[in-house]
Amino acid sequence: MVSSCTGAIITSLFMTPFDVVKVRLQAQQRAELSRTCFLYCNGLMDHLCKCAPTICTSHPDQNPWYNRPVPVQLNGTVDAFVKISRQEGIQSLWSGLSPTLIVAVPNTVIYFTTYEHLRTFLHRHLPTTLGGDTTPSSLSSGLAGGLARVWAVTVVSPFELVRTKMQASNISYGEVSKVLQSQVTNNGLVSLWRGWVPTVLRDVPFSVLYWLTYEQQKIFMNQQQQPSFQFTLYAGAVSGGIAGTLTLPLDVIKTHRQIALDSGSGSKSGSTYELLEHIYRRQGVRGLFSGVVPRLAKVMPACAIMISSYEYAKKFFRQRRQQEQ
Repeated sequence: MVSSCTGAIITSLFMTPFDVVKVRLQAQQRAELSRTCFLYCNGLMDHLCKCAPTICTSHPDQNPWYNRPVPVQLNGTVDAFVKISRQEGIQSLWSGLSPTLIVAVPNTVIYFTTYEHLRTFLHRHLPTTLGGDTTPSSLSSGLAGGLARVWAVTVVSPFELVRTKMQASNISYGEVSKVLQSQVTNNGLVSLWRGWVPTVLRDVPFSVLYWLTYEQQKIFMNQQQQPSFQFTLYAGAVSGGIAGTLTLPLDVIKTHRQIALDSGSGSKSGSTYELLEHIYRRQGVRGLFSGVVPRLAKVMPACAIMISSYEYAKKFFRQRRQQEQ
């Protein structure tokens, strides 16, 4: 649990500055952003950022971090890193980190801890059904990853609903209990898990493919027991790239639903299959895999940092326990 918590914190610390810079570069296009919301992801989870119709220039600190005006022009990523750090302090590169850690760290702890227990259980029982080989199968790892993701989504869904409502409606922590009470009264207790199905359909295939390919690489490279730090970086990036590419159509569907939400039209976006069919008819296969480069640029380093930090922390605690024994 401590290892997965460590991995989640390190991942968010590394990935957040890059997305903060990206968002601030986009914020220069004020005419476009003032009419819509946008999705901000820092490697661990997505955040719905609501752009203000007007910007306060007399007191810039009163604006949300992503709407904060920069008195100088930002020209590219490196230039934005330097100028934002000089104008607002280096701590501003980690804006929006708190809401991520509040939900993402418990989610990651539940997910990885459940995965480890399920993988150990399945490794004991599945090998006899897979040809009698005593070597742990990567198939059992993929199954464990999918089941762990289902459990993590189920546990965290009510908290995710609260986080989304806080971002979309700008409510305070003190108003959360009233919002939840109203939600349960009007729509029932099950409404706290609204969005569970599309979230599972999006995240479970990624988890299955990720753990299957990662564990298969460990078997192929003979790194099952104590994988090296270099191997986990490489294998995590490769596994994240493969899973991210193959599940990209589901991520495209998520983006289309987000656009429908931001437009405020209130119209239903349709089922996942209907949206996939609609995009395929209009744009073909290319439409289903649009945005593959920026997705991989986000997913691959995040997966590499997360799994390498997690495995390194596990190795540290394992060696410490052996020394004590």
